[in-house]
Amino acid sequence: MPKLKTKRTAMKRIKITKNGKILRKNVSTSHLKRKWSANKKTRKNLGGQVLNIGHKNIFKQLLHSHARKVK
Repeated sequence: MPKLKTKRTAMKRIKITKNGKILRKNVSTSHLKRKWSANKKTRKNLGGQVLNIGHKNIFKQLLHSHARKVK
C-alpha cells in the first residue's frame, strides 16, 4: 500500500500551532471591501481557530503526516 500524501491545498489554507490548534483564514477577504466598516475589515483579517470537532477530524484526514500535531 503506498504512502498517503498530505493534501497541499489544505496545508496552504490552515496553520497548525505549536500547541496543536488549527488556525484558518476567514473567507471573503480578497476584494470588494470598500463598503465594509473598519471594524469588519479588522475582524475578517484576524482569522480564527477551528473549534468544531467534526472539522478537526476532516483536517486530520487531509493532513495525514502532519495530523499527529493536532490536538
